[in-house]
Amino acid sequence: MTAYIAEIFATALLIILGNGVVANVHLKGAKGHKTGWMVIATGWGFAVGIPAVIFGGISGNHINPAFTIGLALNGKFPWEKVVPYIIAQLIGAFIGAVIVWLMYKPFMDDTEDTIEVLGCFGSVPSYKKTYFNAFITEFIGTFILIFSALGIVHSPLMGKEHLTAHVVIGFLVWGLVLSVGGPTGPALNPARDIMPRLAHTLLPIKGKGSSHWHYAWVPVIAPIAASIIAVYTYFHLFK
Repeated sequence: MTAYIAEIFATALLIILGNGVVANVHLKGAKGHKTGWMVIATGWGFAVGIPAVIFGGISGNHINPAFTIGLALNGKFPWEKVVPYIIAQLIGAFIGAVIVWLMYKPFMDDTEDTIEVLGCFGSVPSYKKTYFNAFITEFIGTFILIFSALGIVHSPLMGKEHLTAHVVIGFLVWGLVLSVGGPTGPALNPARDIMPRLAHTLLPIKGKGSSHWHYAWVPVIAPIAASIIAVYTYFHLFK
């Protein structure tokens, strides 16, 4: 149970720090309003790196159903733990989204742009969006995330539970958001998108607009497919 509880806490912390920085930048009246993409990318780097340092030695800090499924399908994670891990991640992501809402509700209510508000929950493609472009972006980003994370934690330069490895993963996400985040926002994680999007649907946000469920399959299917291939590629070519 300790590992499952760790996944709840870790994923909640991921969303609080990650979606929290998005809310700070996007929402009218917030102290960080309009401070830009660098701030968001940096915040997401911390959002992944800090839980990794805290919970990496307890649960492996999956915080991502795509990673859990990718490991299991490649024989690197026990199947009996897959469903409990994913449930824990989904619960944590929802809790994190509600906490972000509790902190930023007055600013959400004052922000007329419904896309800016939705961006504090689920990922939102740019105005140039097509499903194909969004899917490819999420696939490439998640492949780089999973493949690189495996390479970092298995590097002979740093032990699997080494503090440095978890910190470097935070830098990895920082760079990913800067480099591949333009088209989609990005999600790279089904739990990070689907549960905050559900929170956006359920929570009483003034004039919140659509939750864009028609797009929600992209940040679910693309990361899972990319993770399966990334895990297979890493372990069959480099381990």
